[in-house]
Amino acid sequence: MRHSILPLALLLLGSGPLYAPLHAPLHAQAPSPTRSPAQQRNVDVLRYRFDINVPERGKSVRVASTVQFTRGAGAETLRLDLLEPMKVTAATLGCGATPAPAPFTHDGRVVSVAIGAPSAAVMAPPDPVRPGALDTLCVTVRYEGEPRDGLIISTDSAGRYRAFGDNWPDRARHWLATVDHPSDKAIVEFVVEAPAALRVISNGTQRGATDLPGRPARRRTTWETARPIPTYLMVIAVAALTERDLGPTACGLGSLERCVTQRVYTAPEQARYMPGNFAEADSIVSYFARTIGPYPFEQLLHLQSSTRFGGMENAGAIFYADRLFRTPAGVGTSLIAHETAHQWFGDAVTEAEWGHVWLSEGFATYFASLYTEHSRGDSAFRAELRSTRDEIMAAKEVAERPVIDSAQTELLQLLNTNSYQKGGWVLHMLRGQVGDNAFFVGIRDYYGANAHRNTVTAHLQQVVERASGQDLRWFFDQWLRRPGYADLTVTWKFDATRGFVVLNVRQGERFAPYRISLPVEITLADGTRKVVRADVPATSNSEVLVRERLVAAPTAVRFDPNVDVLGRVVTP
Repeated sequence: MRHSILPLALLLLGSGPLYAPLHAPLHAQAPSPTRSPAQQRNVDVLRYRFDINVPERGKSVRVASTVQFTRGAGAETLRLDLLEPMKVTAATLGCGATPAPAPFTHDGRVVSVAIGAPSAAVMAPPDPVRPGALDTLCVTVRYEGEPRDGLIISTDSAGRYRAFGDNWPDRARHWLATVDHPSDKAIVEFVVEAPAALRVISNGTQRGATDLPGRPARRRTTWETARPIPTYLMVIAVAALTERDLGPTACGLGSLERCVTQRVYTAPEQARYMPGNFAEADSIVSYFARTIGPYPFEQLLHLQSSTRFGGMENAGAIFYADRLFRTPAGVGTSLIAHETAHQWFGDAVTEAEWGHVWLSEGFATYFASLYTEHSRGDSAFRAELRSTRDEIMAAKEVAERPVIDSAQTELLQLLNTNSYQKGGWVLHMLRGQVGDNAFFVGIRDYYGANAHRNTVTAHLQQVVERASGQDLRWFFDQWLRRPGYADLTVTWKFDATRGFVVLNVRQGERFAPYRISLPVEITLADGTRKVVRADVPATSNSEVLVRERLVAAPTAVRFDPNVDVLGRVVTP
């Protein structure tokens, strides 16, 4: 959801709350098997403020999580995900300068804070001036302990203290009291007290860094976002990091600033190797901004970190695995492009349900390949498509499960070939089905309608149908809602009477037949080549006319010459 609200710091100082919803959610969502235990239909988090005390040594942290939220009829308790061994010591209710103590319980999984009955305004009949009028409240939960996950505290190879957030998919609950599900996006503010010798980086913009009076070895640093983001992207980095400024990039293509500031942060030992492949960061952001829409966040930072993933697309602050900076090649351009593409898809436009994670990973995979096409040419692009297609056809999960996998409850299992490679290939097939113009118009419209909101696959379908004028229900069903890929055996003959090439297409028995727009390359007697598309129906055996009238039989016919079909095309 998208919100316009007062900064939480002002609310805590006594200013009255302001909530102005810009629009309602596009889609009503069915209950998900992977919902957060803390989710409530009549509670919407607007903003988090996390006051975090990071020690000089050890792994125990103290945190105050302040949550600004609206609640509707029937909501008398705020539930927040927070796992043991974090121990809650207090909870208060109120957005002003003097919040009141609030009763709470913590069962080791969820903190439940009593917030009282909704006001009469919420219980009253619909207000024609303020439809859907809601209460806006604030709750602060104080707790401490050693997080088992989520905030990764360790020492680097030089023995220096470091702490990095690493929340995907639902690991924020190990250290942040939140509604830990991507469907409830919120503004976030981090106020971090840490050793002054370490640098603190987070999402958004740094609002200040102050040495604490009487404590010269400690510093308080504040970061705040201008846009709502899901909890899995809300992170901090506290480490000995050296900055390399890449300067203003993508000028004229930012949504919040004219130019996008980009910086790289590494351990001091790796600083001399920078910028490395990050020298392409300007080109990458500029290409995506021109193709999709303006860059969605305040700036883009790239950090050497201790994430468990090769790269983690935290909004405006991408974390890359430490080991990648310690190889001669450094962080690869394709990984930088993938994580940068996530700033649009996943970070700004976020899946409302985990089963639709291909809207994040499939998009980032394909747009990284599109950047390859843009920067290195068509041959490199086709080589990537061929490689990922081979991976798809070899993957067990592709054969057994659909891309939209709402039945999968082990969220880390969703990071698979279906979500990444097949999801990216579905977009490539969609591009071939509707044509370049309708595809890219549809993508821009889809992004523009959903930026800083949540969505599901059905909306992508609706937008591309509108851009192309095609009914695409069959396309989305066959590629996303059932397992597998196409398996075609094709022979051809020339019908001299009519002047057409005629195909005989047999589809394999492993998967149900697919409806395919099959590219066919025809070579004429004079050496001329032309590629046309033949519409293959979703039947086991079919005879298909290639509607390109010829005066003589072709000297050769080749199928899928440019790697455009998700599957195997065999000519006996």
